[in-house]
Amino acid sequence: MFGFNLRVAKMVWTAFLIAFLLFLTYKVSSTLIVVVFAIFFSYLVYPLIGLLERHGPKRLPRTAAIGIVFLVVILLVAILGSIFGARIEEEAIKLSDQLPTLLKGNNFAERIPLPEFMEPLRARLLSFMQSQLSSGTGQAMPLAKELGLTVMHAASNLIYLVLVPVLSFLLIKEGPDMRDGLLSLLNRPNKKLWGAIIDDLDILLSRYVRALLLLSIATFVSYSIAFSLMGVPYSLLLAGAAALLEFIPFAGPLAAAVIAVVVAGFSGFEHVFWLIGFIAAYRLFQDYVVNPYLMSEGVEVSPLMVIVGLLAGDQLGGVVGIFLSVPVMAAIKIVFVRARAALQARHDALEKAEQAAEEARAQALAEAAMLQEQGRKVALEQQ
Repeated sequence: MFGFNLRVAKMVWTAFLIAFLLFLTYKVSSTLIVVVFAIFFSYLVYPLIGLLERHGPKRLPRTAAIGIVFLVVILLVAILGSIFGARIEEEAIKLSDQLPTLLKGNNFAERIPLPEFMEPLRARLLSFMQSQLSSGTGQAMPLAKELGLTVMHAASNLIYLVLVPVLSFLLIKEGPDMRDGLLSLLNRPNKKLWGAIIDDLDILLSRYVRALLLLSIATFVSYSIAFSLMGVPYSLLLAGAAALLEFIPFAGPLAAAVIAVVVAGFSGFEHVFWLIGFIAAYRLFQDYVVNPYLMSEGVEVSPLMVIVGLLAGDQLGGVVGIFLSVPVMAAIKIVFVRARAALQARHDALEKAEQAAEEARAQALAEAAMLQEQGRKVALEQQ
């Protein structure tokens, strides 16, 4: 009527709502990032809360259990920070003071073993490296200033270090009620679908975040011990950087390896190839043994999708986008698989209902024909 199509209007309205939600997400992206990190922190401490509730006092309120666990975690982080933080800070200051001298030196380049056929070219290679390092040193000050501004910006947002635990506390405390309230707004089929999606996302995030934490701890312990035994300069600083970069999929461990080799080489470490061999062996063991075991559930995304997600995450959100790319891709896969399964189940139910209706219709026709035949026989007998 009057050229108005209700179906088209619904499609336009749905597209408008999706576009509005995307625009709103873009506008409040900073707040959403804080909430996302609070969710991740919640998954880190939630197993401890469950452990305390199972083995702690029976009458301990849930809020008190959450508060005790958060207090213990914060104290543990503070103690570890006081133990390792001072030495890491000392090594970082020492490296920053010696960096200009290290960049201008050629001792590392002179010790690089070359094949015999390239030995006559060593002088040219050294000259080329020195020219490149000299030009790179000229660009070091702007880069240092930019890095300093970034650090100052992060320091100005230290309030987030307080907001993340607070939000995590509230999420753990009110999470079950929020889930039940959300599902209560849906009808029965959608409630079942989204309940399954939420459960799968819960498994995904719990496995992913805890796996990242364990991988980061394993990297810090392994690198710090191995680097110290090998005599690598700035061993604890390099191990701490590798542990932090472990949270960035694919690109983080590669960047950590490059940083460790470059810093160790230019600092005068004589066994660079042994260092490269250790890092390569450790990455093979972690990427093909430990990582698949820890992420055996939930995070099942093909390597192609991981690479595409990393590139897209870098374009959309930089380091944060790369960090979130893998769980976002896995979450999209979960929603798609669950939605497809629900549609398939509905399609099968409709086919089954149609088949049952067809069988019932055929049976009714057969019974009617039988009754008609019986009636005709009775009429013939009466005649």
